[in-house]
Amino acid sequence: MAIYMFEDTQPSISPSAFVHPSAVLIGDIVVGEGCYIGPGASLRGDFGSIVIEPESNLQDNCVMHGTIGSMTVIHRRGHVGHGAIVHGCTIGEDVLVGMNAVVMDGCVIGAGSIIGACSMVRAGFICEKASLLVGAPAKLIRHLNERDFRKKREATQRYIDLAKRCHTDLKQC
Repeated sequence: MAIYMFEDTQPSISPSAFVHPSAVLIGDIVVGEGCYIGPGASLRGDFGSIVIEPESNLQDNCVMHGTIGSMTVIHRRGHVGHGAIVHGCTIGEDVLVGMNAVVMDGCVIGAGSIIGACSMVRAGFICEKASLLVGAPAKLIRHLNERDFRKKREATQRYIDLAKRCHTDLKQC
């Protein structure tokens, strides 16, 4: 992995987190216990801070960044799909951000929500917990039910398990 100090601040990565060797982490970043950071992920804590709480995952080719002085946070068990962009916002606990979705500055995504693949959540958007957001710009489609929660928890658990497996079973060849 490429880890860079920026202006005397370096990323802090839990030893139990897995960060793929091709990921890039710069500056003011905290990666919590049991997190999974996938290949090609780019996390730039140069303008603002980035916090990824325990058991979260940031999959292949995701980008995390923020504006000057911002705090970009993925709360516990956050699940960010391939190619998504998370910029200067707050992703609540147990939220799933779909593949290639974009979440802009100042957004607050309520706990247990899902942002659909390829959705674009406009700057400053705030949603309550258990929301399903879809579209460009993203709109509330409905509130999630127990089946939705179960499927989302199962998907997130697969990445929690993958982080552990990668520590022992991922080998370059």
